[in-house]
Amino acid sequence: MTGSDGAVDVRSTLQRMRRRGGLPVAFGGLFSGSRQFRISELTGTTTNSLRGLAVIPGNGLGGKVLTMSRPISVADYPASRAISHEYDAAVGAEGLRSMLAVPVVVRGRVRGVLYGALRQPLMLGDRALSAAVAAARELEQALAGQEEAQRLLTVARQQPPSVEETDPAVWEEVREAHVDLRALAHRVSDPQLREEILSACGRLARASSGHGRERARRRERERLSGVNLSPREVDVLACVASGATNSAAAERLGLRPETVKSYLRSSMRKLGAHTRLHAVVEARRAGLLP
Repeated sequence: MTGSDGAVDVRSTLQRMRRRGGLPVAFGGLFSGSRQFRISELTGTTTNSLRGLAVIPGNGLGGKVLTMSRPISVADYPASRAISHEYDAAVGAEGLRSMLAVPVVVRGRVRGVLYGALRQPLMLGDRALSAAVAAARELEQALAGQEEAQRLLTVARQQPPSVEETDPAVWEEVREAHVDLRALAHRVSDPQLREEILSACGRLARASSGHGRERARRRERERLSGVNLSPREVDVLACVASGATNSAAAERLGLRPETVKSYLRSSMRKLGAHTRLHAVVEARRAGLLP
C-alpha cells in the first residue's frame, strides 16, 4: 500500500489510530524531502481547512511537538496558553477543540507528526494517547525499514567482483546483505521498491559465478534448472546460509519456527539435499543464493 507520503501509508495508519483511540478526527503527515512539514492526510474531517497546512517548528501544537520531540495534548486548543495560536483559523474552521499530537521519530530525527482531535473541550485519555503513540511507532518502523532497504540496495547495485577475486570476508558481507534484503522485501509496502529489492537479490545471487569456474557452474545450473523454490523457501535458505538457526531465521523473517522447518524440508526435497548445508550448496549452484 502506498500513500501520498511515498511508500509509507500515512492515511491507513491514521484510520487505525482513530479506531483504536476512539478519535473522531485524525490527521498528519511526514516531511517530504524539504525542511518544511505539511499536513497531507485527513480522516474524519468535514472541511479541507487543514490540508496542506505548513507547520513551522515552535508554532502551534504540532510545531511545539516538532521542537520538543514528544507527545503533547491540550484540552481546549483555542483557549490553551501552552501553545501559540498561528493556526487557530484553520483549526476553528474544522471545529476542533481538544487535540493531541505525537512525533514520528526515526534515528533521533522528527520525520512527521500525527494529530488526534475531538470537537468538544475534553481532556483526551490514555486510550487516545496510546493509540496515537502506537500509530507513530508503526510509521517509524516502516520508515526505518524503507531507509534500510534503500541503503542495502545501494550496496547491491555496486558490481560485485567474481568469487576468485573477492576476499572471503567481503563475500560474506555480500551474502549477509542478500539475507537482509530478502527479509526486508516482505516488510516493504511499496510494490515498486519491493520488486527492486528482489531484483537486487537475484543479482547478488547470480554474482557468485566465478569466471574460471563459469562453465562448470553453468552445467550445474542446467542440471538444477527444473528446481522451483518459492520465495519463502529461498528466504529460509538464505538465513541458513548465514549461519542462522531455525529460531533465529523465524525471528528474522517474522515466521514461526515450525513454518521455517516446513520450508526447509520442502526446499531440501526439491534440491535433492540431505542436510541443511547440502541444500545451501545446491541452491548456490542453482544461482538462487550468492
